[in-house]
Amino acid sequence: MTQTITIQNLGSALFYHNMKTMLNKLLKTGLFSNGLLLVLAVGTTAGTILPNVVTQPTNDTVQYVRFDPELLQLSGLPESEAANVPTIELNKNAEPFLTDYIAKNSRMLEQIKGRSSSAFATMDAVFAKYNLPKELKYLAVIESHLKPRIVSHAGAVGTWQLMPVTARYFSLKVTAKYDERTNVYKSTVAAAKYLDYLHDMYGDWLLVIAAYNGGPGTVNKAIKKSGSRNFWKLQQFLPAETRGHVKKFISTHYYFEGEGSVTTLTKAEAEAYSQKMIEFVAKQNTMLEEKMMAKNTNSRIPAGGDKIAEVPNNNIGLRPNEEE
Repeated sequence: MTQTITIQNLGSALFYHNMKTMLNKLLKTGLFSNGLLLVLAVGTTAGTILPNVVTQPTNDTVQYVRFDPELLQLSGLPESEAANVPTIELNKNAEPFLTDYIAKNSRMLEQIKGRSSSAFATMDAVFAKYNLPKELKYLAVIESHLKPRIVSHAGAVGTWQLMPVTARYFSLKVTAKYDERTNVYKSTVAAAKYLDYLHDMYGDWLLVIAAYNGGPGTVNKAIKKSGSRNFWKLQQFLPAETRGHVKKFISTHYYFEGEGSVTTLTKAEAEAYSQKMIEFVAKQNTMLEEKMMAKNTNSRIPAGGDKIAEVPNNNIGLRPNEEE
């Protein structure tokens, strides 16, 4: 059942606005799937703890919270604990390529960044609608440099470099007179559907990026030859262009974001990060409960009460259909 945001005793419209802004900053598409209940205990300027600031993603979302240490300090988390917030780490196999790629292409990436706001706003909206990580927009940067009318030697067209067959399969009109692949919004919708289709197939965003470039057949052959579904283990069985495409995506993601996301992790890495987050959340809940009890507020926090976060299952970072 879909839950709604509930806010009690916030005191002023300004505080409500600031708190809502903070919560919106915390929520980013990609890691927390359905079932997460995030409850932040916040303080007023007088330092009192206010209960029941609640937000929960809808039933089908793939949203996640990447805990921001600074914001968690504002919500009452000690600075020492904020420093222990789990982070998404760059795979060591990607480090040399990333460093070299950004060094050689920083000027080009900066130019793209300067004209990206309109395209990224469109992509963010579409990916949010289809419950996909918004960071997938960086795939369009390496596909086309965000140029909607670019044409490849193979016949791929537009921001998302869709081939005619793929474009038509995902409901785009491609004729001699009119080609919807050059429409940023419509082509992004088609790309979102294709990316979603590929993720249903692999459950791993790095393999999705590889398949987007080289086709599912290419990825399937690499999986069979390597005996693995881990990109870093099967990459040598992929064409150089395809494995380079995945690394370019990771590098571009880090250039724009300054950090990784679920889209830069293998499935196993995402699951490991999920477990760390669950353990972190459990620790914060215990600390909050002890703090509240020490203040002699209630003898015990009731179920579903003022917890920092309550995670009923361990499928953070997975799409809803991948719960194990």
